[in-house]
Formats: sequence, structure tokens, C-alpha cells
Amino acid sequence: MAVGLFSTILPHSISGVLLLAVSIAVLYQSSIYAYNYFFHPLRHFPGPKLAAISCLPRISKALPGRVYYWITDLHLKYGDVVRVSPNELSFASADAWKDVYGHKRSGQQYFVKDPAFYKFGDAVGDIINADDDSHARQRRIFANAFSDRALKMQEPLFLTYVNQLVAKLHEKFSQHPKEKINMVNMYNFTTFDVMGDLTFGEPLGLLQDSSYHPWVSAMFAGVRFGTYLHAICCYPALETLLLKLVPQSLRDKQKLHSEFSHARVDRRLEKQDARPDIWGLVLEKQGEHGGMSRKEMYANSNIFMIAGTETTATLVSGLTYYLLTNPDKMVKLTHEIRSTFASEDEITIEKLQSLKYLSACLEEGLRMFPPVPNGLPRVVPPGGATVDGHEVPEGITCYVTNLATYRNPNNFRDAFSFIPERWLPEYKEFASDKKHALQPFSIGPRVCLGRKLVFSRI
Repeated sequence: MAVGLFSTILPHSISGVLLLAVSIAVLYQSSIYAYNYFFHPLRHFPGPKLAAISCLPRISKALPGRVYYWITDLHLKYGDVVRVSPNELSFASADAWKDVYGHKRSGQQYFVKDPAFYKFGDAVGDIINADDDSHARQRRIFANAFSDRALKMQEPLFLTYVNQLVAKLHEKFSQHPKEKINMVNMYNFTTFDVMGDLTFGEPLGLLQDSSYHPWVSAMFAGVRFGTYLHAICCYPALETLLLKLVPQSLRDKQKLHSEFSHARVDRRLEKQDARPDIWGLVLEKQGEHGGMSRKEMYANSNIFMIAGTETTATLVSGLTYYLLTNPDKMVKLTHEIRSTFASEDEITIEKLQSLKYLSACLEEGLRMFPPVPNGLPRVVPPGGATVDGHEVPEGITCYVTNLATYRNPNNFRDAFSFIPERWLPEYKEFASDKKHALQPFSIGPRVCLGRKLVFSRI
């Protein structure tokens, strides 16, 4: 009889406990939504109502890769500052750059990198994820590998792969004149071969084989893996559970990328030669500024192979698209190049930098199709700060979203049109453009160390 009584009561008790637990969870979450909307320090900033109370609208755009188009549309609707999630502001004004990322005057505090965004880097801080002191030390060491002297020494290496790209295109066209060529792939093959040689002293052979190396495929998967991780950051209480939902295939490819790069660093360092690649030039300064550990070299090799490859290929792919869809610009650029050089042998990095229309096309390519469309998140320091005239409370994540800033009609006339002429002083109709809004390599103490290298290869 007792067993029958418990079997009758127990299910009802469990149901009651579950109902109570769900009710408490709903009430708790509702109170968070209410606080975010009615009482949060950012409640006066414009933006979508759902984005003000929850991270879900942002995550729903991030996972399919559309978040920065979404943010750009929000800026067009709401203005130069938008609340894109409960604790997050995006800016699209030209002057916000210096407030968020620029050098600070005496007594001012830097906006620190948002740990929720950057915490998934290597456990040993690379030059991007390192704290300020470690970053400054690494930057001084790497400066030798990214100097004008280094670029001059590395020019033959760049030309080797550029010539190989041209030869491969001629070969493909001669064998299959009516077959389309995937230029995105060809640009990626080239940049990965260049950086493989420059970073590890050995190419990957992508141009030669016209296919992606497993390591490169792993890197692309790693980028997708990062998107999942950043979405999970919005729910720290559930982080352990949500991490288990990330596909194992993405985890394996992330691990493969690290193993490949570590092994290649070891092989390069064993050579002990004076080759003018990154590690050869770094080793010249290894005894200075406190040196660099092997683990730091591993961490930075991962960064160089990501930051120095796909980004460059993305820029050139976008520029190729805009030139092909604006044939008058293509004709103008072609004329400048062919009227300057009588033969391919005359083309050098130094001479290319003197071509005004080519430089204008590159600037406009960076504006229209930035390889890094997102903003680089920073946290407002204690006491709060002023960003482009807006008082922002301490602890808030904010950034300048590249794509939104470059498509902002307050910064550029005909902002959605590809017009290289805007970068030439003789075109007075674009004199009002806020040219300083274009900062594809960021600014301040964390400005991209490889910005000269990028322009030397394209």
C-alpha cells in the first residue's frame, strides 16, 4: 500500500518541482530583460528593442556570417552609434577611432581588449592577445621582420610567387580557354604560399597543385570555430555546456592547425640560416628586448598564417570584383600600369608604390570590401569615457565597425559606390570625404604590424 501511495504522489511532486524551477528561470530571465531595457546604463542609446534586451539577435546574424551587414544597416537607420546587444555599442563615425583605439594623453587610460572576445587565443599570448607589456616587447622584436629593409630583402620571394601565379593563369587559359577560373582560390593559393615561405621557410605548394592544403582547410574551419566561441561568450553560465555542442570536426581542425604550425616553426629554427624570412630576421634580434620564447613563436606563427593570408586574398578578390563590374575603372588602371612599365622586368615594389591610381584603387578596395569588416572590441576603462561626444559608462564593450564606417554616407559621398577617384586630390567633389574614417589596420599602439607587408604583395 505504501509503495502504491508513493508511486501516486512522486510524479506529482516531480512535476511540481519542475514547474517551480521553470517558473523561477522564466522570472529570472524576464527580470534581466526588464533591467536591460528599462534600467541599463545604455538604455538611452538607439538600436533595436530586441537587441537591447538580449544577445540573440546578434548571434542569429553572426552564425550565418551576416552580422556586419546587419550592423551596417542598423547604423544607416539609427545613426553613428548603435546598441547592438545589451552591453555593446558599435560606432561608425570617423572620429571614434582615436577615442577607442588611439594613443592616450597623460593621465588617460587605454580601452583594454575585451577578454570575452580575445580569450580564445593561444594560452601563451601572441602579439594580438598579449597584455600591453608583452605586446610592446614582441612588437619591438618583430619590427625587424616588417621593416622597409626587410621588405626590400623579401621582394624576390614575393616575385617568385607572383610570377608563379601569372604562369599558372596562362597555363589554365591556354589549356581551357572557355573555362572559368576561380580567382578567389588562386589569390588564396598565392598568399598562403608566400606566407608559408615567409613564416616557415617552406611553401605549401598550393599554386603548384592548384588545391588547398589540409592545413589551410583547417584554418578556414578555425575561423568558423571562432564564431561559435564568440556566440557562447554571451552566456558564461552555460559556457561549459554550450562548448560541448560545438562540432568535434571543428575542434579537430583547430588542433590540426596548431600542430602543423608548431612543427614548421621547429623545422625552420633548426635550419639556423640567414634567410630574410620572418624568423630569420627575428633571430637577429632574439638577444634584444628580452627575447621570445619558443611557445610565443608558436603562438605568433598561428597568427601570421591567418592574418597574413586570407585577409590579403580577400582584399584582392573584392578589388578584382569591383574592377570587373566597373570596366571604366579597369581600363584606367590598366592604362596606368602598361604606360608606366615597358616590360614585366621593370615592375618593382618601389615603383608600384608611385602609381597614384593603383594606390587609389587599393584604398577604395579596402573601403568597399574590408578583409576585417568587424570592429575590434574594447572595454571602457574605470570611470567611463567619451567616444565621439557620447558618454559611455565603464565596463561597456565598444568598437568601430569597419564596414559600417566605410559605408556611412556621413563619412563618404556615394558611400556604396566604387570610386577610386575619391582618393585623388584633383577630384574636388570628394574633398568633403572624411578620409581618416578608413583605418583598415586600426590605429594607436596596437596598429597592425604587417600593414606594409600587405601593400608590398598586392
